[in-house]
Amino acid sequence: MAEKDILERLKKGVLDMDLEGTKATAEEAVAQKIDPLTCIDRGLSEAMKVISDKFDNAEIYVPQIILSAEAFTAAVDILAPHIKGGYSAKGKLIVHTVEGDIHDIGKGILKILLQANGFEVLDLGRDVPVGEVVEAAVENKVDFITGSALMTTTMPAQREIIKELKDRGIRDQFKCLFGGAPTSQEWADEIGADGWADNAAAAVDLVTELTG
Repeated sequence: MAEKDILERLKKGVLDMDLEGTKATAEEAVAQKIDPLTCIDRGLSEAMKVISDKFDNAEIYVPQIILSAEAFTAAVDILAPHIKGGYSAKGKLIVHTVEGDIHDIGKGILKILLQANGFEVLDLGRDVPVGEVVEAAVENKVDFITGSALMTTTMPAQREIIKELKDRGIRDQFKCLFGGAPTSQEWADEIGADGWADNAAAAVDLVTELTG
């Protein structure tokens, strides 16, 4: 089967949330020695971009994203070992919901979309103390720290993360990106963040832009 057909089938598999079909196509690509990185970049990842846009436009919802992401991840797991020199993530990020905040649906969606777009993601969970966030960033040598606040009372934790980084003299080692319903670009500017997004899809675009 021609490379073009394989790429189209990979893309369709993810869009159709077809786990087994996508895995079978990935295995076929390996058998035919089609470049695995091309399969990931021009087949699987392009499909996830479509999924991301559809979610942003409320054409699909969380369950569909999860199923498509599972198909994407399973195919990548098959293809990645065959990439010469290994498969390198575009960047490494922390995602979490800030201290005092237990909401995590948005954070979960962001994690899925980031992984689907080729980023390595460390999910710290919800209600994460500021010190733990900074320690995890240092220990895991991440490129980005992202954190969501879903209540006005927990927004200050985003400011405290930046303050903690400054106090340790390591602020310039990380890009800090924040979001959440009560936050805004003005808030991000006020606390000295590197970026702000009002939804998960926009956050992925922002991370991609800053990485590029």
